[in-house]
Amino acid sequence: MQAWTLKNISEQILRMRLGKPLVFTACLIPLICYGYWFFTDSLGANPIEAITRRAGDWALRFLLITLAISPLRKLTGWQGFARYRRMLGLFSFFYVCVHLSLYVTLDKFFDLAEIIEDVIDRPFITVGFTAFVLLIPLAATSTNRMVEVLQHRWTQLHRLVYVVAMLAVLHFWWMVKIDTREPAIYAAVLAVLLGFRLMFYLKRKLQETE
Repeated sequence: MQAWTLKNISEQILRMRLGKPLVFTACLIPLICYGYWFFTDSLGANPIEAITRRAGDWALRFLLITLAISPLRKLTGWQGFARYRRMLGLFSFFYVCVHLSLYVTLDKFFDLAEIIEDVIDRPFITVGFTAFVLLIPLAATSTNRMVEVLQHRWTQLHRLVYVVAMLAVLHFWWMVKIDTREPAIYAAVLAVLLGFRLMFYLKRKLQETE
């Protein structure tokens, strides 16, 4: 009889057919909540700024969660997590698009000249927009078909996600200016994830030389 450990229970849940729909629905909860609070005027004195920033926050959170899946899988042996990595990465891109769309529509009212001026003159917007541009090819090549077409180049391309994460944290850090406690937490999490990646890389190289 199989021992029902926490690991076994978790993997059984992750393998359920309802697993992906449940994760998908959970990922939409922030959008639904903030949308409701926006339309019920529950986001304070500046609701446009609040909902735009919160969309950006969730984009960064989903990005870091996506990056955390490989270390968690290697450290715990719970292989089921890998099935959700692509979905979580796409949700990060989705919330980036929401973040940018709110900025363009509600904040700048489609004023292209002012948007371009912001991108050029405001460093935190420059790095944020750069991160968005770099995310586009990653989202566009997220299908199984593109993995087959690109082969080893797919892995090389998707290493850009670490550059995107660093730019996203920098964007947040420069945006808040004074109270940097929250972006500092994200920076620390990213540093740990990059440290794990470096550790796994060095371990693999050491095994190859033995």
